[in-house]
Amino acid sequence: MSTQDQAPYVAVCPECDVDLRTETPNEIVEFYRRHYRVTGHDVEFERAQMGLDEDVTSGDIKDVVWQLQDRYENGVPVGVIAAVMSDRGLSIGETLDEIHEVRMTGGLYEPQDDHLGAF
Repeated sequence: MSTQDQAPYVAVCPECDVDLRTETPNEIVEFYRRHYRVTGHDVEFERAQMGLDEDVTSGDIKDVVWQLQDRYENGVPVGVIAAVMSDRGLSIGETLDEIHEVRMTGGLYEPQDDHLGAF
C-alpha cells in the first residue's frame, strides 16, 4: 500500500472525481479553495483520521476551536476545524463561511495563516 493510500486526510470532488490525499489538513482547505475557484464545485472530506472524538463535544465553531486550541502551539489548523465540522454535517465551504462570520464578531483570531484561536 502506498503512502498516499494511507494518508490521514482525503478529500474528493464528487462531480469531477478528483481527490487529494495528504498528511496535512490545511492542504485539503487549499485544495477546496483552488478547486472551487476553478470549477465552482464543493470538495468533501472522504477521510479525516484525527482521533479527536473525545476532545470535541460541540458543534459550534468557536467552541470547537476553544476545545482544541491547547493541542496546537500556533492555533488550530483550519483543516482540522473543517474536518471536525464535516463530521457534524457542514461542508468545507460552509465551515469557512462560519469561520469568517465568527472572526468578524471577534470570537476567533488568527495567530498564523489558516490557524485559529478562540477568545
